[in-house]
Amino acid sequence: MQPSDFFPKVDAPSAEYADKAREFQLTLTKPTGSLARLENLGVWLSSCQSCVPPKKIERPRLVVFAGDHGIATKGVSPYPIEVSIQMAENIRLGGAGVNAIASQSGTGVRVADISLFHDAWGEERVSKSCGSIDYEDAMTGEQLERAIEIGKRIADQEVDAGADLLMAGDLGIGNTTPSAVIIGLLTNNEPVVVTGRGSGVDDEGWKRKVAAVRDAMFRARKDRNDILTMMRKVTSPELAAMAAFIAQAAVRRTPVLLDGVVVTAAAMLADKMAPGARFWMQAGHQSAEPAHMFALRYLGLDPLLKLGMRLGEGSGAAAAVPLVMMACNIMNDMATFESAGVSGKGTVPTNRFDDKIQE
Repeated sequence: MQPSDFFPKVDAPSAEYADKAREFQLTLTKPTGSLARLENLGVWLSSCQSCVPPKKIERPRLVVFAGDHGIATKGVSPYPIEVSIQMAENIRLGGAGVNAIASQSGTGVRVADISLFHDAWGEERVSKSCGSIDYEDAMTGEQLERAIEIGKRIADQEVDAGADLLMAGDLGIGNTTPSAVIIGLLTNNEPVVVTGRGSGVDDEGWKRKVAAVRDAMFRARKDRNDILTMMRKVTSPELAAMAAFIAQAAVRRTPVLLDGVVVTAAAMLADKMAPGARFWMQAGHQSAEPAHMFALRYLGLDPLLKLGMRLGEGSGAAAAVPLVMMACNIMNDMATFESAGVSGKGTVPTNRFDDKIQE
C-alpha cells in the first residue's frame, strides 16, 4: 500500500492567476503593498480559484476529527479520557469555544467521531480508541486504510456541498503526544524539544509525556520515509483521517486554513501522502505548543495570528477566517484608481511576500 494508491498528483495553485492577481492589486486605491499579508492572501486565493478577483468566501467549513488515544492512560494529560466524548457532544450542541469563535464568520462546524472511546459504530468510525504508541502500534493496516478513506470521503462531501474554505479541528485527550512524535520524526528534533504541556500537564506529567514521545519516536525511527508505516505505528485513526481530509482538499483544489499543533502535524502527513498539498494551505495561527513552530517551519507557513491559543478544536483556524474574508473583500470591493478618479498606479514590488504560491 502506497500513498499513490489513495491520492492522485496534486496540482499547484495557478501561478498565472497569481501574477494576474498581483497586477490587479496594483490597480486598487492604495499604496503598493500597503495591506501586506491581506494582499498576499488575496493573491493566494486567486491562484487557488483561478479567478481574479477571487470569489468571496461564502461557505467556510470546519470538521472536528475526534478520537481517543491509548497513550492517554500513561498520565500524559491532566484530564480523564471520558472528557473527549463529553466535549464532542458539547461541540455538536454549539456550546464549545470553537462554536463561539466560528459563529463570527458563519463557519459551519461538524464533528466526525473517528475513534472515541465508546461502543459505537457508523460510517465515520474506525475503532474504539487506539494502541498506546509508546510500545504498540496505533492501528492495523486495515484500520489505517479505513481512516484514510473516511478522511477523503468527508473532504469530498464538504467540497461537493459547496465548501470554499476548509478547516480541520482536533478533539481527544492525549492527542498532542502523537503530534509531537510526528513533528519530532519529520523535523529531526529531540523529544524534549517537541513535547509541550498540552492541556496543562504538570512537571511530573510532562516528564511522563516526554518519555512516551521518546519511546514512540524510537519505535518509528526507521520509518520517516515510509509514511504509511509511520502513521500505522505512531499516529492515531483520527489523525490519519484528518491528514487524508487535508490531502484530499488539495486534490480537490480547495484552500485549507490550518489550526494548531495537532492539525499542523496532520498537515505534514498530508503533504507526505500528497506532495504539493502544502501549497493549498495557510496557517490560521501559531499555538503555544513548542512543536507547532517546527511544524510550520517544515511546511513553510507563516501564521496569520499569534494569540498564544492552545484550545484546539479548530479554534485558531476559525479565528483567522475573517482575515481571509477581508482579503477577498479588498479585491472585490475596493475601487480602482480609474473608477475612483484617483491618480496613480503601483508597480510590482521586487520583494514579494506571497510565499504560498508555487512558481
